[in-house]
Amino acid sequence: MSLTVEGLCKAYGEKRVLEDFSLVLPERGVATFFGPSGCGKTTLLHLLAGLLTPERGQIMGQEGHAISMVFQEDRLLPWCTVEENLCLVNPSLSRSEVRERLERVGLEGAGGQYPEELSGGMRRRAAFARALAYGGDVLLLDEPFKGQDRTVKERLFAETAAFAQRGLVLLITHDPEEAALLSWQVYLFSGPPLTLERRLDWGEPLERREDLASLQSQLG
Repeated sequence: MSLTVEGLCKAYGEKRVLEDFSLVLPERGVATFFGPSGCGKTTLLHLLAGLLTPERGQIMGQEGHAISMVFQEDRLLPWCTVEENLCLVNPSLSRSEVRERLERVGLEGAGGQYPEELSGGMRRRAAFARALAYGGDVLLLDEPFKGQDRTVKERLFAETAAFAQRGLVLLITHDPEEAALLSWQVYLFSGPPLTLERRLDWGEPLERREDLASLQSQLG
């Protein structure tokens, strides 16, 4: 069952962030939320994750999905090692499976380190690996690729694309290239309150396409 948003309203004090907002999301693929900072994208992601409660409206389909998330902040438990952070969300993982997952995001040999011993980019990757370790069929990504070089980004892109083959990825990014390389659909927002200006339906990426520049230009 797809996630469907109907008539959501959410405010912070006098600031109306969502006002009678509705949206139907696909069942799989990468759907990217693209728009200016502060327009309400993160609030929508938190509502979809069940971390916030709307004042009015409803989200249908949440009960049928297992949802994991990479926040804007890393939110790693500082008293746990990187390996322990992954095992907390999925105790069934063996040590070899944890190490394999860390290797896939470029964190070879970092499993025994604590978050404070890692660089900002490494912490970001650990948070990404933890979200994937949880599993589920909906992955919420709030600017997950910040601070990564091109080689590391390509690893994370590959993991994101693999997840999208079996579930739904909702990605927030301000980078047109990231959106063009990964997205099956792009939702172009303005706000607040959050308003859908238009939707771009690009379909499934194919080794990512010769028309990259053209796709990026559509986001302007």
